[in-house]
Amino acid sequence: MKEKTPPKGAQAALRAIRLLKLFTIEKPDLSLTQVSIGADLNKTTTHRLLRALESENLVQRNSVNGRYSLGAGLMALGVQALSSSDLRRRARPILKLLARDTGETAQLEVPVQDGMLILDEVTGRHVVSATGNIGTHWPMHATSSGKAYIAYDANTFHQLPDSFSALTKNTITTKTKMKQQVESILKRGFSESVDELEPGYSCVGIAVFDALGNIQGALSIGGPSHRMTAERRLEIGVALKKASDRLSPEY
Repeated sequence: MKEKTPPKGAQAALRAIRLLKLFTIEKPDLSLTQVSIGADLNKTTTHRLLRALESENLVQRNSVNGRYSLGAGLMALGVQALSSSDLRRRARPILKLLARDTGETAQLEVPVQDGMLILDEVTGRHVVSATGNIGTHWPMHATSSGKAYIAYDANTFHQLPDSFSALTKNTITTKTKMKQQVESILKRGFSESVDELEPGYSCVGIAVFDALGNIQGALSIGGPSHRMTAERRLEIGVALKKASDRLSPEY
């Protein structure tokens, strides 16, 4: 993704935002020291920023152990962001149709930092299905949605590191192999991830664009690998192509 140059005088705001980004699913609460180290700031500055964020309910401090976590104010902002998303509004009925017709979980994902964020999802009819949570952040290199985004956004591809972490034995771990997949995606029009994010889970993805042809995110359909055979993935890829066309503002 293209890097943006921050405006002058925005240092304090950027520092606060970077503090918030330190809190993850894996690390939902952090001590003052951990935040200070993660943000590469001294403790005095870190404490001052945390106090400011706490005053706006964007972080909260545990009075027992003194550790910090994200506050309810951020949840409210997240709900507002979802409600105001034009892409999500347009994609919602399409996700419902995809989930109904395929029986699998359909998701809308957008790029956030070096991964893909689930903006919306509709679960399929199968008892055993793939379910994430809206707001879940997936590694870009191991998901069909991420690969689709990489294939159609040159800046994102160029900014990829030379190697990636292996989540399973099937995960792509080099930029060279990713380039090979990108070439395949551009020929077929859709992407695949087979047992790459986690064993037993496979998914198919396709990029979605705005009226000017700029990539906005990706649609994906995933499920247990025993159902997501090569033939089935091809069928889903065709269905996703039609869905992507329907999602275009010019459709």
